[in-house]
Amino acid sequence: MPYNQKHCTFSGRMVIVGFGSIGQGVLPLIFRHIGVGAEQITIITAEERGHAEADEYNVRFMNLPLTKDNYVQVLTPLLGKGDFLVNLSVDVSSVALFEFCHKVGALYLDTCIEPWAGGYTDSSLSPSLRSNYALRESALAHKAEFAGGPTAVLTHGANPGLVTHFIKQALLDIARDTGADAAVPKDRAGWAKLAMDLGVKVIHVAERDTQVSNQPKKVGEFVNTWSIDGFVGEGCQPAELGWGSHEKALPPDGRRHEFGCDAAIYLMRPGASTRVRTWTPLEGPFHGFLITHSEAISTADYYTVNDGGTVAYRPTVHYAYHPCDDAVKSVHELAGKNWHMQPSKRLMMDEIVSGTDELGVLLMGHKKGVYWYGSRLTIDEARKIIPYNNATSLQVTVAVLAGIVWAIENPTQGVVEPEEMDFQRVLEVCRPYLGEVVGAYGGWTPLEDRGRLFPEDVDTDDPWQFKNFRVV
Repeated sequence: MPYNQKHCTFSGRMVIVGFGSIGQGVLPLIFRHIGVGAEQITIITAEERGHAEADEYNVRFMNLPLTKDNYVQVLTPLLGKGDFLVNLSVDVSSVALFEFCHKVGALYLDTCIEPWAGGYTDSSLSPSLRSNYALRESALAHKAEFAGGPTAVLTHGANPGLVTHFIKQALLDIARDTGADAAVPKDRAGWAKLAMDLGVKVIHVAERDTQVSNQPKKVGEFVNTWSIDGFVGEGCQPAELGWGSHEKALPPDGRRHEFGCDAAIYLMRPGASTRVRTWTPLEGPFHGFLITHSEAISTADYYTVNDGGTVAYRPTVHYAYHPCDDAVKSVHELAGKNWHMQPSKRLMMDEIVSGTDELGVLLMGHKKGVYWYGSRLTIDEARKIIPYNNATSLQVTVAVLAGIVWAIENPTQGVVEPEEMDFQRVLEVCRPYLGEVVGAYGGWTPLEDRGRLFPEDVDTDDPWQFKNFRVV
């Protein structure tokens, strides 16, 4: 049975930094699928939440926030050659932690590239320097230096992370269904050429969370189905998107960065106040938040085709996220308070009574219109197969598990992004926990039924222009 299969064994020590919803949810998966003992694991976190869950598994629990001043002192006795640091925290610098791991010879994984506390909202930094683009560039600056060293897997949760592997499977599906060469590409250039040859212009990470609680959101309360601090942090960053070669003009508030790979742009507004039109098979058309995510940049960069120093092909890539309805209300209230967090926070878990997280990738512009590939996971199924998870968290935690397994199996890869991992191995580990994994074609475009009530300024010559997706 896949729920009992041991994917690998691990003989070193493992430190989990951060023990919110994702840390609590991944712990039973680690014990179920990795040969490791409770005495090998230490949890370091900034609050008491999760202490009872750690005690249930007889895992050492340290309530000790990591800071710039203490992280080396705290981690030095706990990590050495062949050990593993699983970073699931907020407000702790990812770069500082994987630099430390490289020095001592430990493996590393995170679910996003985090700055130290306050980095997302530091008004002394320009929007460009507060972006995920800048955080990614700061991490990749170590790639050449750390090559061949202990594996450091960057940004491997659900999204970023799992969705990267969905994209590769979706490309192969479209190739098969359009009569193109469906052989699995062997390298980055091959994958980029496949996307270009198929005519994929736009890729959304299109997600609709319909989970419902029996406790309605209260005034002054932020409610969500996964990390509230993580969601608010990225929601307050500038909206970011990989910028495609087919785009005719920058948005009026769009800006390019003055450094780095130049695969992405940012908008002069927070992602949590920027909405885009998108589509999933169950929900149909909806408006999602254009929340910045690392995959928008890394995917656009990975699938770039250069010809003589100029960009011959690149897709536009971004997140299009409709969280649970109480989280939408929470974001509306947060924006009304000029992005100052509500005094109360509640992570929805036991009080969820129904709903599904429909998480996938929407590839647009090819011969068959649009193709969505991803996971439909209900709260009922999530509860049946693993404790301490809801439908949203399980899509993240199983991807964390897969990233840990891959790093243990590939321990000397240096700094690695999800696009550089074996997508088939990752999906093999994840698939039993993803509910219904489906691919579905559709005829939707962002021009569908537009102008029904009021005239709109749209580009009818090319429906796949970002201008047509953006809600203004």
